Amino acid sequence: MKVLALGAHPDDIEIFMFGTMAAYAAQGAELTFAIATDGARGGKGDPSVLVRVRREEAAAAAALLGATPRFLDFPDGELVADAALIGTLNALIRETAADLVITHAPNDYHADHRALSDGVRIAASFAVPVLHADTMGGTGFSPTHYVDISAYRDVKTQAIRAHRSQMPQQYVDRARVQNEFRAGQCNGVVGSLAEAFRFEPTFPFADIRGLLPPAPPVRPVTPQTKIVGDAG
Repeated sequence: MKVLALGAHPDDIEIFMFGTMAAYAAQGAELTFAIATDGARGGKGDPSVLVRVRREEAAAAAALLGATPRFLDFPDGELVADAALIGTLNALIRETAADLVITHAPNDYHADHRALSDGVRIAASFAVPVLHADTMGGTGFSPTHYVDISAYRDVKTQAIRAHRSQMPQQYVDRARVQNEFRAGQCNGVVGSLAEAFRFEPTFPFADIRGLLPPAPPVRPVTPQTKIVGDAG
């Protein structure tokens, strides 16, 4: 199994899909992390220094799963789904021979996320199925698939915190709340976590369940009622 994870910025894979990447790593999958922009606008100060720092942070996070990130180095904040981006993505997909590509949802909050999503959709064509990660806060997102990441909560937190330049605790907290909610949608036990994804079937890829790590276990709904004794 070969999985290509594509994020617009150096910490996006960690925030939106790192638990799932950890699940794939546990299954022995071959992971490729690719980051579309240089991240130069993700902070104050000298942009060239920030680019270097963020590359180092991304490398440290990816190393937690034995992966080495690929940096496409498009300008941060200026990503567009043009011929340059599509050509680069197409070459990357061919080179990695990915069985599945995971990237941002087409309606996510950041323009770079939306541009990358559009570019991936075009570049992938009918060569590989594309799975879209949850949006920030789950806004406007209707999941079709869930991955149980309860066993990988600590490594996901470590990965987000590796991005020290980004004040990462805010994203640790956001991700934890969202992952708890997504597990709750599956009637998961208290404290369980899940990452949510959406797949739009496109010929010839109608069903990708066999390509995904396990979803949260199905539990029947058992309403709790209080036994009321006879007052007499």
